[in-house]
Amino acid sequence: MKTTLVVLAAGMGSRFGGLKQAAAITPNGRGILDFSCYDAKKAGFDDVVFIVRQDVEEEFKEKIGNRIASKMPVQYVIQDTTVLPEGRKKPFGTAHAILCCKDVVKNPFAVINSDDYYGVHAFKDLHDYLAVSKKGEYSMVPYLLGRTTSKNGTVTRGVCHITPDGYLSKVVETYNIAADGSYDDHGKRAVLLLDTPVSMNLWGLTPDIFEILEREYKKFLATADLMKDEFLIPTVIGDAVDAKEVTIKCFKNEDQWVGMTYREDLPEVTAAISKLIGEGLYEGI
Repeated sequence: MKTTLVVLAAGMGSRFGGLKQAAAITPNGRGILDFSCYDAKKAGFDDVVFIVRQDVEEEFKEKIGNRIASKMPVQYVIQDTTVLPEGRKKPFGTAHAILCCKDVVKNPFAVINSDDYYGVHAFKDLHDYLAVSKKGEYSMVPYLLGRTTSKNGTVTRGVCHITPDGYLSKVVETYNIAADGSYDDHGKRAVLLLDTPVSMNLWGLTPDIFEILEREYKKFLATADLMKDEFLIPTVIGDAVDAKEVTIKCFKNEDQWVGMTYREDLPEVTAAISKLIGEGLYEGI
């Protein structure tokens, strides 16, 4: 069965200060997405769909997309911003972005962030599970919290609760997590253990997710504060798990995640990828 890689690349990059997907991390101008797409193709994914904003589409193609299109088939989906209320610039969120793919993505697919490096094992685990998945049999690769924080500021992570047999039972979107695992919990300071599994938006989904997303999006439009609320994929999937509509197989992964939330993260990302290149993992990229 064919599988597709879907890349969430419509974020504003406000904390980074620009199109961070295009930030070069190698002397020859390669960015994080070059390595993620390389790993995905090697794992067996057949094509890639980039979800972008219309205002950055051409820049994205010029700086990233055209290069990746020379290695594997590429399509683009525009995250619709015409649905935003007047005065809001930020897109509605990751679940809305994925919903925008419903007329393009017909195969089981993996979802990734455009500014995260996930490591080689994650793509292989997801691909092999997706290749045999039935309707509602989803998957994800969680990471250890301590390997996903930034010393340059706080981050948002989906805290995962996983059953002993390896399935997701709950995911809780948690905001403003510092490097030591501390965060604000309704006005009180709480601390997460650094080995807490968290979601980095690395999901394996089957096309029936679009039915769930359409239903939940209608609820979002009817009940949310559309000036500030976000329609997020961890929330939608968590609710579907609670309703026993879907199952989420979790793959244990101890690869080192690296990503760019802040511009100050760039040297650390560059050093981590350079080390992997030096070890011969990415010859010819």
